[in-house]
This record gives sequence, C-alpha cells and structure tokens, in this order.
Amino acid sequence: MVNRVFVKGGDGGNGEVAFRREAHVDMGGPFGGNGGNGGDVIFVADEGDNTLAHVRSCLHIVAECGRRGQGKGKDSPAAPDTEIRVPLGTIVRDAKTGVLIGDLRTPGQKLVVARGGLGGRGNLAMRTERDRCPGFAELGEKATPRWVDLQLKMIADIGIVGMPNAGKSSLLASITNAKPKIADYPFTTIVPNLGVCLPGAERRSIVLADIPGLIEGAHNGIGLGQAFLRHVERCRILLHVIDGSSEDPIKNFNCIQNELKLFSPKLAAKPQVILINKMDLPSARERWPTLQKELQEQAGHKRIDAISAATSTNIMPIMVCFLYLPPAVCHEQEKVRLRSMLDKMPPAELDEELQEKTEEEIQREEALMRVRGVGRERRGAGGE
Repeated sequence: MVNRVFVKGGDGGNGEVAFRREAHVDMGGPFGGNGGNGGDVIFVADEGDNTLAHVRSCLHIVAECGRRGQGKGKDSPAAPDTEIRVPLGTIVRDAKTGVLIGDLRTPGQKLVVARGGLGGRGNLAMRTERDRCPGFAELGEKATPRWVDLQLKMIADIGIVGMPNAGKSSLLASITNAKPKIADYPFTTIVPNLGVCLPGAERRSIVLADIPGLIEGAHNGIGLGQAFLRHVERCRILLHVIDGSSEDPIKNFNCIQNELKLFSPKLAAKPQVILINKMDLPSARERWPTLQKELQEQAGHKRIDAISAATSTNIMPIMVCFLYLPPAVCHEQEKVRLRSMLDKMPPAELDEELQEKTEEEIQREEALMRVRGVGRERRGAGGE
C-alpha cells in the first residue's frame, strides 16, 4: 500500500527595509536585516515504529515559514525544521515523476523531502557602490510544494511466512518480547510484527518479521496479499512455517511457494528454512518422518526441521545458527543437522529497484551540465 502525502517547506521571510536614525550619526544609511530561511520537511527513520498510520492521518505537512528581517541590521533566525518520524524501510518517491527521493534504512537517518525557501535580503545587504542607500529589500523565496509517495518495506534478517494459523505469531512471541495477537482462527494477524531475538550469550540480535498469513491468489491481492508480501523482499532468509497437523501440509507448502514465485521470482529464490510446527500434537509427531522426506523432495534441500511454538521446543538451537549469517558458519558445537540448514546462504543484497539513481544524484549530475544561479547557493544568508 502506498501512502501519498503533500509536503511543503516553509517560505523564506522577507528582507526588511529600515534606516539608521540615531542622534549624532550622520547619514546612517540602510539598516534592514535579512529574512530567515523557511524550515525543511524532514523524514527521520525511527526503529521504534513499524507502521505509517500516523503519516496517513496527516495528509498535508507544511513546515514553518521564516520570519521577516528586523531593524537595526538584525537578521531573523531560520525557522525550525519539521521532522516526521517514519519506520525503518520507508521508501520515498516523487508522486508525479516516480523518481526515488530516498530510502530510510538506518536508525536516525534523515531525508529532506521538501526544502524551505531562502530568506530575502534586507536593504543593508542590498547596498552597492552605485546605490549606497537602497529603499527596497528582497522578498523571501517561496517554497516548492509537492506530493510524495511513501511505501514501507520492513527491514528484517528473517521473514516468517506461511498459511494462516500455521503458528507464525506464536513462534515470534515464543522467542522475542513481541506481543502479536494470537487466536485459533485465520487471519488473526492483520499487520506485520517485528521482534528482536537474543539467542546467544554474545548478545547479538536477530530481527524477525511476522507476515500475515498468505493464501492462494495472494500475489493478486486476495486476502492480505500484496499489502504485505513486499515486506519480505528485504529479508535475508525466509522462515517457512507449516502446520504439521493440517490436512495437507505438502499442498500448503506448494501454495506458498507458488505465490512467492508469482509475486517476485527473486523473492522465491531467497534461501528458505522450513519448520514443521505443532510437534506438541500427537498427529503431527506421527507424520513427521514421512512429511520430512516428502518436503525434502519438494523443496530440493534438507533445511527442514520440526518445532513446537507452543512449548518452544527446538527453536532456540535453530535461532543460534542464524547468529552466524552471513557468512553461513555455525557455532563449532552445533549439530551437523542444523549446520546443513544454513548452507550457502548469500549475503543480503540491495533491491534492484533501489539501485536506480536518487533525486539528489540526478540533481548533482545536472549541476555539472549547467551554471547554477548564485542566489540558490546562498543558503546561509538567512541566519544559519
């Protein structure tokens, strides 16, 4: 889902027309100060947020305008910037051209999406050798408004996918402090959830993303569909959770694999670890040996294991293996079975769509091809 918002920096303040009138000061001359620069609209990446709901509620974001210049040669200060906090993984594009403005990937990263106008010069700054006492000042620059599109693609080490009621949220809750909604009916989870797991003594962390359940036709938007499939595009590994007590686990596996491939072949090619859940149930334990062989044939690898999210059985040993990715090297004491689960894991790669040039890079290249106006470079004239 794309969120479109209107952003506009603050207008620059007008320069002041004033003259020095003091006793015993002959021909005081111009004394008007510069107007302040308008504030910028800045998006700030916040690791504590995971939705764009608060951005959706404020359709128009306008920064504060710069103040008019003052008398006695005083320049007005620049207006404060307007900072809007957005989740990690937010992609910002120009709504009109589709050009990538920026991608917020690291905590605290800032992206200026609308610059404020420059403050106008007062008549003190307008004085020249030819006109020693100008009776005019410069107007502040008007900021350029625009619409931008925001799209969230969560950044996580591991993306948890599977059919509804496979136990994805239970798995996340058992190994992290996340509190996803858990119930015994499909589509309990309707928004992605992030959790941080600390499985080893080294206090290294793993970020997991619980994606709402997928069903057949999800790539076309059926169910929760395309709204959340994009969140797993940036994950290094996919953790495919299968309900071991379901009627046909093999069919469920193939259904999810097909939806991933139809949505994005690159997504389907990501390395996967398959976990058969609900091993606390007798029916699931009985069919586990046969199910393991069938899944190895279907998946073409042996990164398959059995867990129970309800009792936390066999989960932490698997999480410990993920600590050493990349490269795919497990702890020397780990079992060979768990080590083979993570063989040939590739390092995280930048999305192909984000290898395009950003708006700032395009402007920098264009600047080399033309002579830019001096007035636009006078960024600090308004009191910065």
